[in-house]
Amino acid sequence: MEIVFEKVGDVTVAAVPVEELDESNAGEFKRDVAPLLEANTKLVLDLSRLRFIDSSGLGVFISCLRKLNANGGDLKLCGMSKQVRAVFELVRLHRVFDICATSEEAVQAFGPKAS
Repeated sequence: MEIVFEKVGDVTVAAVPVEELDESNAGEFKRDVAPLLEANTKLVLDLSRLRFIDSSGLGVFISCLRKLNANGGDLKLCGMSKQVRAVFELVRLHRVFDICATSEEAVQAFGPKAS
């Protein structure tokens, strides 16, 4: 899957390119997002296309966060639909991830260097 991304200052904003992130494609997404995790310490994942996520998809986001944290970086999520947000809240991951309404808000959440 092709992950489209843009640089906003020193922050990379990447769009999750699927409507469903589940067991059928979580491995592919994890593989395709890996180069972004290696090359960046400040990453925003835009989930505005995502309508469904299962435990496999959540696991990929946790893996991304751990990898970035290990390199002194951070991950922020934005554009979450109500359905996806409900899943994050159900398993209490909204307390683990920094979730913003828009990509602009997520970029600003990294601080003044991001502008």
